[in-house]
Amino acid sequence: MVRKTKEDAAITRQRIIDAAREMFLQKGVSRTSLEQIASHASVTRGAVYWHFQNKAELFHAMREEVYLPLIDRMDDTLLGHTDSANNDPLGRIHTHLNNTIHILDQDTTTRATYEVMMTKCEYVDEFADVLKSILSNCSGLVHKLEQTYAQAQALGQVGNQLSAAELAMDTHLFFSGLLHMWVKDTEGVLFRQRALQLIDTHIKLRKK
Repeated sequence: MVRKTKEDAAITRQRIIDAAREMFLQKGVSRTSLEQIASHASVTRGAVYWHFQNKAELFHAMREEVYLPLIDRMDDTLLGHTDSANNDPLGRIHTHLNNTIHILDQDTTTRATYEVMMTKCEYVDEFADVLKSILSNCSGLVHKLEQTYAQAQALGQVGNQLSAAELAMDTHLFFSGLLHMWVKDTEGVLFRQRALQLIDTHIKLRKK
């Protein structure tokens, strides 16, 4: 009975997260109430508060649902955790960027979540802490890119005109901008079709 109750609670929690994503995408985060999310999920408002203290916590859960698996994939690909013999750090950066685009293209949940984060939310008031969390995650990504670029420089894959930290920040800003434009290009005629080509060019400019 206890196991069944836990399973039911997990199912309800997932329904609430899914409903929140759909409502945020449709109405925007600020114009979506917890009551609307509860109605869309076919649960009571009390059920929403049982799982989430407020809308910001629910937003954070929606974001973490797609972002944590991306971090795991990033660690495996970017840092070479799945292949200790991989001696191509620049290639790992290339693969990481390409993989992120492929996931956005193929996974509707990830794509919708990124659209909510990038176009449907104002990071003010109760969402100010969410923005801090996002910036913290970005800092962690830049650090991993810096580690990988340092390996690439040690192997002579890239030059030393710029430091590994500078290369990492440049790649992060390039890819952040590309992701924003990719998400906004809903018709797929400007950036979505050219994303992989743009990544190829970015990597080529780094080769020694």
